[in-house]
Amino acid sequence: MKSLYIFSLLLIFSACSGQQSKNTEKEQTVERTFQMVEVPSMITEPDQRADYLSVHYWDKFDFKDTAYIHLPEVTEQAFTNFIDILKYAAPEAVASAIKGMMNKADADSTMFAYFAGLYEKYLYDPNSPMRNEEFYIPALQSIIASSSYDEVNKIRPQHLLELALKNRAGESATDFTYTLANGKTGTLHGIKSDYLLLFFYNPDCHACKEVTDQLTSSVTVKELVKNKKLKVLAVYPDEDLTAWKAHLSYMPAGWINSYDNSLSLKNEEIYDLKAIPTLYLLDKDKRVLLKDCAYPQLEDYLLQQNQ
Repeated sequence: MKSLYIFSLLLIFSACSGQQSKNTEKEQTVERTFQMVEVPSMITEPDQRADYLSVHYWDKFDFKDTAYIHLPEVTEQAFTNFIDILKYAAPEAVASAIKGMMNKADADSTMFAYFAGLYEKYLYDPNSPMRNEEFYIPALQSIIASSSYDEVNKIRPQHLLELALKNRAGESATDFTYTLANGKTGTLHGIKSDYLLLFFYNPDCHACKEVTDQLTSSVTVKELVKNKKLKVLAVYPDEDLTAWKAHLSYMPAGWINSYDNSLSLKNEEIYDLKAIPTLYLLDKDKRVLLKDCAYPQLEDYLLQQNQ
């Protein structure tokens, strides 16, 4: 009788183990996809649809399922699509969408760190074609407010946020003193022109040479400079003046070719120079029109504004 009881228990245990094994296999074979939300049919305006889709984009995503981290073809692709959609949404909707998404991701610290890395990769990296500092700001704010990061890990995001909040589009550019080869000085705000192109460069930088060549060969830029509507302030922010002076003959004579004698640009980080070259376009009142823009963006903007 006892042996029959033990045999019955073994059968039950075997059946439970078999069912558990099947359930585990089923979980492992579940196809993970990204489910897109549907925009209500009553929302018909394109801008309103973009706002809705941005804010609700991640509603069906399981932020607790860390297996998604290892599926870039699903998760990273969904993320880049999300960034593309944000371009059509209002600034308020963008901030709400990013902060809402990161708040959901905060349910799992590993998932939160993964998405924080994606935001930096696509929105902050100088080599990213999707780089967008305005989008990165709410992501940084979410990281700093998160419980997933300790105070040590928040030091870098806090520093990046401080830089991102400097000299934003629409704000007055921070004034500074520049020095010419003859020792004379001037200030950024003292330059009179409809447009001022601020060009931070390094004489040994190959990318700087490319941008210099693009600017000097641009019909739009040349016409604006010729008609005194645009001035170019080229600034070397480092200390090797020997290299800078040796490079002066390569720079266009019509530009204001200068260096930062005080090294405040470098030491005090009054401008975010995470990569060289860096371009800023200012209006006649020294308000920032384009911040840290790529040359094609600059060319398109000037062309559209001066047709």
